[in-house]
Amino acid sequence: QVQLVESGGGSVQAGGSLRLSCAASADGLNMAWFRQASGKEREGVTAISSFNGKEYYADSVQGRFTISLDNAKRTVSLQMNRLKPEDTAIYYCAAGLLGLTSRLSPDNYKYWGQGTQVTVAS
Repeated sequence: QVQLVESGGGSVQAGGSLRLSCAASADGLNMAWFRQASGKEREGVTAISSFNGKEYYADSVQGRFTISLDNAKRTVSLQMNRLKPEDTAIYYCAAGLLGLTSRLSPDNYKYWGQGTQVTVAS
């Protein structure tokens, strides 16, 4: 069983920045970040390939968020800039891609972190 431990998150004013990190207990995992706002379904934010480092982003965060993977530290990070109130959600780290259909689909990951709250005040 792979363990994912998230850190970071918190509260920030609109326009501000936050950084999330997720440490995995195993190597070579395709990893991603998802978020779930209150009353909404979990949605994919960004993903990164462990093979070639290719990054994938949801349209809503393209140009504002950046995912990075440190294979040596087994850590994936999410730098979030120019945050908006609509970015408020619980953010989840995910790993262990099950298929290649969509890297931003929550159904496509085997392992999940416990989630960390991000709140953006207007």
